[in-house]
Amino acid sequence: MRMRSVLVATVCSLGLMVPAWAQIKIGQTAGFSGPVAAGVKEITDGAKLYFDAVNARGGVGGQKIELISLDDKFDPKQAAANAEKLIEQGVLALFLTRGTPHTEAVLPLLAQHRLALVAPSTGAMLLHEPVNRQVFNVRATYQREAERAIQHLVATGVTRISLLHVDDSFGTDSAAGALKGLQQAKLQAVAQLKFPRVKPELGPLIAQVVKADTQAVLFIGTGDAVSAGLKLLRAAGSSAQLLTLSNNASSGFIKQLGEQARGVVISQVFPSERSMGTPMVREARELATAAGRAELTPANLEGFAAAKVLVAALGKAGKEPSRASLLKALDGLGKIDLGGLELSFSPNDHTGLDYADLSIVGPDGKFWR
Repeated sequence: MRMRSVLVATVCSLGLMVPAWAQIKIGQTAGFSGPVAAGVKEITDGAKLYFDAVNARGGVGGQKIELISLDDKFDPKQAAANAEKLIEQGVLALFLTRGTPHTEAVLPLLAQHRLALVAPSTGAMLLHEPVNRQVFNVRATYQREAERAIQHLVATGVTRISLLHVDDSFGTDSAAGALKGLQQAKLQAVAQLKFPRVKPELGPLIAQVVKADTQAVLFIGTGDAVSAGLKLLRAAGSSAQLLTLSNNASSGFIKQLGEQARGVVISQVFPSERSMGTPMVREARELATAAGRAELTPANLEGFAAAKVLVAALGKAGKEPSRASLLKALDGLGKIDLGGLELSFSPNDHTGLDYADLSIVGPDGKFWR
């Protein structure tokens, strides 16, 4: 008992936010600072909302869950370095990585150490096809979102569409879905332009978009890049509709847009955070209210759903879960109901959900469906 007290005192003196009771360690590397910080925080808060509720009931099999989160500043190299640190600390799985290049950087470590990555916060197709033994997706693909966005524009009579995307694996992958949607409609983008992930020079690209007499722009990038591009678009006198993907489905992104937020269309991969007819949303809202939180966001729901999947697998991984038993449990999870959303994993299918919808920012600064 004395030794335990000394250990707790040492941890506290070092200022480490590590609960002494945690027995199941889960690791996360994501951009808690940098261009995606707002969304990362909201997704993580959503996961913690569920983990806290599970821990309050005694955890999983009497063991409580500790989420160890490291900031990679949205840098793929740092994401890999963080993952190595987390693996050395003995985490059972990695969880809610953020970004396509960043998750790619982690993949070799998953295979080397034979541990799972649950619910990467990216819709990259490379994580879905072919099936990766270690990766278990929860959300839909970016290609599905982008295709859905184009279908919406075509259905509303829009034909002059520009595609503006970041020049990395995330942008290229997402653009493939948009191009598929355009091909189905027998259309071509009036402008298809790329910009670098670091320090993008958007001014000349926006000028080309305006010159092309664009009716709508599908802008694929971080919240920082999209909000900067929209402001330039409006300053140039264009009233073109702006659409972006669910990586920007956070209240923080709406704040970034400021006065230009109204009317922006953002794809969504979960039901509306105000859809009380969806049991998962109702559960999350009740827990948020009990925790003193004013509202839920789409990003919160992504984290919440991810946590539910992980906890379901931990429940099947045995009394003393290991990396191997958790992988086996995830692989054989079968169909589970997250609360109005059904997800299924099998050795041949780690895809997760295929839900894709669109929202628009209303005059109240909220996502409308």
